[in-house]
Amino acid sequence: MADNHGQHDRDTDKKVSTQQKPTKGGWNAAIFIIFVEVAERFAFFGMMGNLITYLTNELHEPTPTAAKDVNMWVGMSCVLSIFGAFIADSFLGRFKTILFSSIIYLLGMVLLTLSVSVIPLHYRKEMFFTALYILTVGEGGHKPCVQTFAADQFDEDSEEDRKAKSSFFNWWYLGIIVGSTSAILVVIYVEDNVGWAVGFGILLAALAVSLAIFLLGMKRYRKHGPLGSPLTTVAQVLVAAARKWRVNETRGGCGVFQGDERDGPNRAGNSKARTMARTNQLRFLDKAMIIDNIDTMRKTRDPWRLCSLNQVEQVKLVLRLIPIWLTCLMFPIVISQVQTQFTKQGSTMIRSIGPHFNVSPASLQAIVGLTILITIPIYDRILVPWARKFTGHPSGITSLQRIGIGLFLTILIMVVSALVEARRISIVKHHNLMENPKAIVPMKLWWLLPQYMLCGWADMFTFVGQQELFYDQMPESMRSLGAALYLSVFGVGSFLSSAVICVVQAISSRCGGREEWLGDNLNRAHLDYFYLVLAGLSALNLCVYVWVAKRFVYKKVEGDESDHDVGGEKELRVINM
Repeated sequence: MADNHGQHDRDTDKKVSTQQKPTKGGWNAAIFIIFVEVAERFAFFGMMGNLITYLTNELHEPTPTAAKDVNMWVGMSCVLSIFGAFIADSFLGRFKTILFSSIIYLLGMVLLTLSVSVIPLHYRKEMFFTALYILTVGEGGHKPCVQTFAADQFDEDSEEDRKAKSSFFNWWYLGIIVGSTSAILVVIYVEDNVGWAVGFGILLAALAVSLAIFLLGMKRYRKHGPLGSPLTTVAQVLVAAARKWRVNETRGGCGVFQGDERDGPNRAGNSKARTMARTNQLRFLDKAMIIDNIDTMRKTRDPWRLCSLNQVEQVKLVLRLIPIWLTCLMFPIVISQVQTQFTKQGSTMIRSIGPHFNVSPASLQAIVGLTILITIPIYDRILVPWARKFTGHPSGITSLQRIGIGLFLTILIMVVSALVEARRISIVKHHNLMENPKAIVPMKLWWLLPQYMLCGWADMFTFVGQQELFYDQMPESMRSLGAALYLSVFGVGSFLSSAVICVVQAISSRCGGREEWLGDNLNRAHLDYFYLVLAGLSALNLCVYVWVAKRFVYKKVEGDESDHDVGGEKELRVINM
């Protein structure tokens, strides 16, 4: 009997051990998805980085029309990412959305490659734009889901997995930079010097490899099903709170509806139920969960009149992220200067390396990626463990602090850029080149390196911080939508950048005499003044961001003390320091 009991205990321990050791997820699954994203970014930047050249040189579009077409294409990708996230969260789940969108992406690239090679010239433009917007559909479904799906491979209830997930966001972004920088250095050269068909063929091969890698890891993934429409939850809470605007817990209220199993954030059965703690911000929404006399008389709950605690707190999470989203819009306005004004500055400088080789001014964009490639391993392996000793936070610093550092660096970017441009103008005046906009100024291109490197550091802090914040702080059922929201920062910021340029041009033409700040003659223009305006706007934006961040309340889960320590009020106190 004793032997039987001993064998039973050993079998039980073995069973418990097997249950505790996860068979799916973790780095073994996430690494496959990182390689998928590297290939996808390689394809996207290999096409986007030189798209305007193809439109103007091969399809013979005027430059303004080509620029508009590029902006429309990028903007549509941002808009469709929100739609793709909604489809994933509401109907298909992230895995199926990534799979279907990857197939659409691949088919679009097949058509694009055919359009630049075998399609007759008189049909080429129509086929090219058809293929381009098929790619946009694939991009809209792929981009908001793939990073969220990768982060889902780490268990939120494990301290070890929380640390690993923080490291994952750094290496994820490193993969993005590897893909985009490789495309800028390799594919664009092939497109310009070998042929468009060969260049797009390379991108097609990259997407095919990406899909194959994704399918290879299929048995390793944790797959969460759709959790229902996130927008319905938001609408129900807002409507219920409006219908009970006169009710409170002491007058007309009969208690608070805690919810049932169907109302939890994991009602699809994807993971352990997590009950969110009640917070004091946005308390007007709390009326949606107060049970009044009408609710008590009903046999079944009206979801448009009575919502659970979890539903209300989920909506609060979304609303608390909106001010953060708004204060991040200044970041892409500054970074967009890399592809425009920085390149224009570089085109007027000495670009020679040795007697026979000239650097393309656009190729300096690779400095941003190379800076990130060098910095992220140092940050992840040295700075984060060092900071963790002082803060106790798994990421070393909070995601809000990380974004704040990036926004501070945008001020330095513009100040340094203004100083370099002022130096360039002084050399122009000294050599009497004011009326010769095409003249090469006797000033080395390497003067621009500091502002490109600062852009790389700002990108690393702000972009990764946004990824981590919008993943961690969105409700589990809305995380694909959260990824689409931080992606939309760059789309909306690009449109705002154009608006800022229009306003500056209008004001400078009226008040600055005959010389516009952003005129065609860069020697007569005042690009340094424009940079200082952006520096001032960035400084004002940083002040607003700090004010918002200090009042931000992180997600709280009942009975999870460790979450509070690293992601709740203790984290908030670190920010206030």
